[in-house]
Amino acid sequence: MSHRIPIFVVLGIAMALLAPDTVAQKPPALPPPPSTPPSRPATPPALGSEPSQPREDLVMFLRGRVATNDGAPVPYDVLVERVCNNSVRQQVYASPHGDFSMQLGSRADSFLDATGDRASQDGVASKASVTGISRRELANCELRASAFGFRSSVISLMEFNTPDRNIDVGSIVVQRATKVEGTTLSATPYKAPRDARRAYEKGLEAKKNGKLANARKYFAQAVQIYPRYADAWFQLGTVLQKENRIDAARTAYIQATTIDTKFLPPYLSLALMAIEAENWTEVLTLTGHILDLDPVNQAAVTGYILDLDPLNSPWAYFYNSVANYKLNKFEDAEKSAVKAEHVDLHNRFPQLHLLLAKLFAQRKNYAAAILEIRTYLELAPHAKDADQMREQLARLEALNGSVSTSERLDKK
Repeated sequence: MSHRIPIFVVLGIAMALLAPDTVAQKPPALPPPPSTPPSRPATPPALGSEPSQPREDLVMFLRGRVATNDGAPVPYDVLVERVCNNSVRQQVYASPHGDFSMQLGSRADSFLDATGDRASQDGVASKASVTGISRRELANCELRASAFGFRSSVISLMEFNTPDRNIDVGSIVVQRATKVEGTTLSATPYKAPRDARRAYEKGLEAKKNGKLANARKYFAQAVQIYPRYADAWFQLGTVLQKENRIDAARTAYIQATTIDTKFLPPYLSLALMAIEAENWTEVLTLTGHILDLDPVNQAAVTGYILDLDPLNSPWAYFYNSVANYKLNKFEDAEKSAVKAEHVDLHNRFPQLHLLLAKLFAQRKNYAAAILEIRTYLELAPHAKDADQMREQLARLEALNGSVSTSERLDKK
């Protein structure tokens, strides 16, 4: 079931949360994100322009194995991915026995899918006939496995200080995903009478074709025939919201949540309404319910989650982070923002990085804030505020330099 979030609402959120603060030595306020979809630069910076690394500082191969937590055979066609700064840089297939070898700086045995950062791989591969990647670059990378229906452990490459050029990273452990408690589909349609299901299906078709009045009529028929039709109440709410009948839409969403508390899309829609009303406490309550049933929280992990339910978990985490930020709960805001970043591997909303930059800068973690603004500029290089963000980046770099100098003097 598709559940679309109006991007203009999110842009308004970012504009509000990045309002100026008056705190000593705090960098100027971050401006709002772009109003256009992010795009990558036509000519990415050439990695080959960096000073060449000594050959002894290059890592040539990463080797290891994929294993299941219960000793069962590894999944078919399991991919091993190298993820750097939240972007997929390289992918290789593991063997049927789970072994893998990743040649760094070469495209011979690796590839990227549509979500990967092909520009970075091309840049690395073009270095003057030298394969390998410097340890400094690998410090920001992790390895994980990707296989349908499985969750993967994550191996941080920062942990390997060995001088060897060929590094054995050990085992990446995958485990079969457990049944997720929260869903984007309700069980009530299977209990609905045939006439109610037929009216619901006609409503979906009318909505798909942009015939909102007909869609509203069919969804209303469905809930009249079967009042406990949670999906139909939710779809009725989406149509009413498109018609700008906000109070009626809210009533329909609430009815859906009353019927099925594990049916999550209406909670996200209600959270969006609460954001528009700036009712931050209600946003926390609604997104908290979603996240309590979310596999990221259920699994109690800090790495990346694969095969998420298509509810758009990043949006729930982002809304939760914004609400915590507006209520001055900065630690909770940072936790939710970081989780949003982990599950948003497709980088669908770059404004998340502005929020993280703001949070990191507030506690004077300028290095982390710098990384987030750089990521934002990479994702939205042609944004209206790109020049302002580059000025902000320069200020943060100056602040970070002064902090580093002070720390060196203190050590002396």
